[in-house]
Amino acid sequence: MIRPSLVGPASCLALLLSPSCRGLESELEPLLQATNAQEGVQDFHVGPPVEVAASGPARFVKTLHAGFEPGRAQELAAFIDRYYRAPANDGYEAVLEKLETELRALGFGTDARLVLDFLEVEEVAAWTPLSGSIVLEVDGEAPRTLHAFSKGDEVDRVILPVNAPACALAGEIALGLDGIKQGSILVTDVDVDQVMTRAKSRGAAAILSASLYPFNVDKSGKDRHLAAIQFTTLPPGSELPVFQISARSKEAIEAAVERATKRGALARLALRSEVRVERRPLRTLMAMVEGATRPQEAVTMVSHVQEPGACDNASGVAGLLEGVRALVGALRAKDLAWPDRSLVFLWGDEFSQSSSWLDATDLTPVVGISSDMTGQAESTGAIALLERNYDPGALKVYGPDFHTPWGAGQVAPEAIFPNGLAVLARCAMADVALLEGGTWRTAEHPWEGGSDHDIFIRRGIPAVLFWHFTDFTYHTSLDRMGFLDPEEMRRTGVALLATGLAVASAAPGDLERYLLTLDREIVQRLEIARERGDEEQAARWEDWSRGTREWIINLCRGEAQPLPLVPQPK
Repeated sequence: MIRPSLVGPASCLALLLSPSCRGLESELEPLLQATNAQEGVQDFHVGPPVEVAASGPARFVKTLHAGFEPGRAQELAAFIDRYYRAPANDGYEAVLEKLETELRALGFGTDARLVLDFLEVEEVAAWTPLSGSIVLEVDGEAPRTLHAFSKGDEVDRVILPVNAPACALAGEIALGLDGIKQGSILVTDVDVDQVMTRAKSRGAAAILSASLYPFNVDKSGKDRHLAAIQFTTLPPGSELPVFQISARSKEAIEAAVERATKRGALARLALRSEVRVERRPLRTLMAMVEGATRPQEAVTMVSHVQEPGACDNASGVAGLLEGVRALVGALRAKDLAWPDRSLVFLWGDEFSQSSSWLDATDLTPVVGISSDMTGQAESTGAIALLERNYDPGALKVYGPDFHTPWGAGQVAPEAIFPNGLAVLARCAMADVALLEGGTWRTAEHPWEGGSDHDIFIRRGIPAVLFWHFTDFTYHTSLDRMGFLDPEEMRRTGVALLATGLAVASAAPGDLERYLLTLDREIVQRLEIARERGDEEQAARWEDWSRGTREWIINLCRGEAQPLPLVPQPK
């Protein structure tokens, strides 16, 4: 998952300062209890309550849950996690080929109703890291290797940002911009993009950064973040060598400079990196279950391959594939009826995979669903989240809504269009939680942005994101298999696919449940807005309710039509 900036509202401060190892979940506990106090049984979800019934997503949840094999999903995630995946690079291609093999084994590409294809867009510079090392050298002391890797599956692989150039150099250490001399190496704890221009202009030969996001701090008190190396990306064609290091390595460098200065000696860094850059087509793998009665209408589920983490996003990729496997098995066994609308599954490069499919398809997209960061273990501090499409909650945040430390996105009021996809997804999460005895803790929040759902929303197509946050391992070297929970992959994957099926095979019998769930939400929204004296926000939710009600009625009666394009958010 990619976020270009992480400036959030002041209300995030309490979440960032939480001392609890359970992170966001523990901070939401009081809100959860207050929100659901009148509902009694629905104390597993922070958000509006749902109408519990056997209709809607519940028609699919039990069968998908039984067919989803967590161990198999974990094995695939472990395969994916072996690779440092950048767009079109060796690891990216290896994962696509693995997914293709798995899908062909299920009958995709041979069964006429199971379509398999690759979409290609323009060629890109496919960057593959081969090796790298950072060695600290102090006169009179033995050299000390701070970080090194020679294989793609090693923890220190992310010392090289995507698109970093190859290098073999050594230089004196500068601990700040003012200390840079020609040929020295800047060591800092700020983001590289904040200092690169000035460092280059002052003659720096390379930059080492120990930057982390505020939410990367390990709130358990174990200080695990001090060993974390942040995963970053440079612009293609970058020429200045850049390495990422851990906070502990930065402390070691600072201590070495202090020791050397006291003795009148020198402290240097020796940097080596080997990369391969090739021009390759950027491919997206597409699998489709062709709809039985409305094959020209598509429910699209998307998971990005690039980025080197286990949770972000080996979990989303593997969870979606295992969901497809469970679905195909249920269809062949006739435990589930063939979906009315087509189900499209995409695996590729975040954002571009959705754009390229939307640009190329002759199908009518009905909704988009993003599978991103779906398997975080409780030890990361993350909780399962549903991010809704644009709605009035994105303009003003009143309980039970909240924003995560990811931060609020900018939404123009005229870009909001009513639809009921979030209502269906909320029901699906509740159905999974109830199947597991109400033990699955989940939450939802207004749109924040940062994954493929954005592409669909900006084209006027309802979309939601299934994800987890706050994860202290996010975009760091710590995001490996030890922090991935296969049972969480199943819970999230089943909720996601059940949402897709609830749209693909919407039926008149689902209507009552959805409308009652919507009624519960709007009563709550209006009460809270009016308690605050905010009639403008209450009016927005009333308008939203009317449009959403119409969308749900049309969907369940088989009359859903694509919505018009909406303006790009400012």
